Amino acid sequence: METITNIARHLTRMAKERPFQEAVIFPARRDKSGRIAYTHLTYEQLDTLSEIVARQLINHGITAGMHTAFMVKPSLEFFVTTFALFKARAIPVLIDPGIGLKNMKRCLKESEAEAFVGIPAAHLARVVLGWKGKASWKKLVSIGAHNFPGTIAYADLLAPLAHTQSIPQSRIDDVAAILFTSGSTGAPKGAIYTHRNFLSQVDLLSKSLGIQVGERDLCTFPLFALFAPALGMTAIIPEMDFTRPARVNPLRIKEAIDNFGISNMFGSPALIRRVAEHGHKQGWFFPSLQRVISAGAPVPAKVIDSFRELLSDSAEFYTPYGATESLPVAIAESRLLLGEARRRHESGFGLCVGTPVTRGSIKILRISDAPLKIFSESDELPNGQIGEIVVSGDQVTRAYFNRDEATNLAKTYDDKGVFFHRMGDLGYIDDEGHLWFCGRKSHRVQTSKGDLFTIPTEAVFNEHPLVARTALVGLGVAPDQMPALCVEPTHTLNRSEKASLFADLQTIASRHAHTHMLKTFLLHPDFPVDIRHNAKIFREKLKVWAEAKQR
Repeated sequence: METITNIARHLTRMAKERPFQEAVIFPARRDKSGRIAYTHLTYEQLDTLSEIVARQLINHGITAGMHTAFMVKPSLEFFVTTFALFKARAIPVLIDPGIGLKNMKRCLKESEAEAFVGIPAAHLARVVLGWKGKASWKKLVSIGAHNFPGTIAYADLLAPLAHTQSIPQSRIDDVAAILFTSGSTGAPKGAIYTHRNFLSQVDLLSKSLGIQVGERDLCTFPLFALFAPALGMTAIIPEMDFTRPARVNPLRIKEAIDNFGISNMFGSPALIRRVAEHGHKQGWFFPSLQRVISAGAPVPAKVIDSFRELLSDSAEFYTPYGATESLPVAIAESRLLLGEARRRHESGFGLCVGTPVTRGSIKILRISDAPLKIFSESDELPNGQIGEIVVSGDQVTRAYFNRDEATNLAKTYDDKGVFFHRMGDLGYIDDEGHLWFCGRKSHRVQTSKGDLFTIPTEAVFNEHPLVARTALVGLGVAPDQMPALCVEPTHTLNRSEKASLFADLQTIASRHAHTHMLKTFLLHPDFPVDIRHNAKIFREKLKVWAEAKQR
C-alpha cells in the first residue's frame, strides 16, 4: 500500500476503495411543505474535483508553501477547495470567526497570508475592514455561485486544464496548515500543523474511538468534518449556523440523524446540551447513534447523563481532551465519567478527562510560568500531585507561526531529547492511569497560603440548586492574591434567596480543606463567555469586574 504523506491523499485512497460511497452530503433547499432536499459528492467525485481545482490553483499562482487565508462556510465547495489546497501544497490559514474582527485582522497579518480564498461576504469584509492593511494580496479567489469583483471565480477553477499541470509531491513533515487557537486565555496564536500531525490525529482517533469505514457522521464542526474522509465515513452536514452552535435548532439536528441513520456525531458541549434539553421535552430517542463525541470545552456530567438518555444502552459518549496544539491527548468514555469519577469531581478532586491515547505520552511537571528548555525526572511530580500537563506524540505541533516567545514558553524537551508541548493546563494522574484536569495554569489563584485551582474549587459550589456556574478569580497581585468566587445564579434572586445562598456558600467553603480560605462571594448576572461554546469563561474580565466591586 502506498505510504500517505498528505492528509488529502486519504481521500484519493477512499476514491479507489469506495468510489461510489458518498463522501459528503449537504442540505440544498426545502420544498413548499418544508421537506429538505440534499446534494452530495461521492468519494470519486470529490477526489476528482479537488484534483482539478488543485491544478487550477497552481496554474493561477497559488503554489506550494503559499500561506492562504481560507474563509468558506461549510458547503460542497468547502470540501473541494480545502482538499485542493492540501493537494496543491498551499498552506491554508484557518481562523475561528468567533475570535472577533480585531483579532481576525491581527491574525491575518501575523500569518503572512499572501492569498485569500473566501466567499463573497468574506471578501467584502476583507475590503471594508482593511484586512492586510496597505499590503496587497497576491491572489484572490471567490468560492460559491457568485464572484466578488477582482477575484478568480470558483467556476474557473472547475475547468480542466488543456495541459497537464503537475501537482507537487508532499513530504510528511511539510507544513500543511496554520490553525489559530481560540484565544480564550490570551491572544490567538497560529499553531503550525504538518501532515504528520494531521495523519497522527486521524490514526489516534480511529484507534481510540473504534470508527469503522462506511459509517455516517453528523459533522457540526467544519474542521472535524475534514477528518471524515480520512476515517472512511460519510460526512453529513446539518442545517445550522456553525459559528453559533449554542443557538442551534435541535429539530435540524434530529432531522439529519433521522434522515440518514447517523451512527457517529460530533458536537460542542453547547450543542449537545441544547439538543438534550429539547430532546427530553419532546421524548426523542436516537437508536442509530452508536457514538457521540464532544470536545472544545469541558462537558458537564449532567449534560453527558442527559444526552445518554436519548441513546441506546450500547451507544458510547466520548469526550476527547486536548487543544489546537495537540489533539487528542486523552479520551474518556461516559461510563468512566458518570461513576466514581463524577463523585470525585463534585467533591473537588478535579475533572477526569480519561486515559492517555498513548502510553507514556503525558507527564506532570512542577508548576512554573517560566520557559523550560529541558526538564528532568526531578521536575516530574508523582501520581496524585497537581502540576502542569505536558504531552508528547506525533499529533503534537512543534511551534507557533511568528510567535517565538510563545513557542519558547509552550515547548520543551525531556533530558532524553523527547519533545513535549506544555498544555498550559494543570492536572494530575491518578493511580489507575487516568488524567484529571484542574484548570488553566494562568487561572490559578496564588495566595500567601498556597494556590487555589479553578475546577476543584468551583465544582463543590456548582452543585448548589441556585447556582448556574461559578468562577474563581484572584484579587490583587500574585503571589499575594485574595480568592473570590463569582457566582452566576440560575435566576434573578430576591433578598431572601440571596441571604440564604451566601450562607450556604460559606458553609460549603468551610467543609473542604481546599476551599476553607474562600470568604468572598460575588453575584454576577451573566458571565462573559466565548460565543462558540458558551462555556469558556473569560475570567480575566471577571477579575477586573470583581476588583471594581471590592473597591
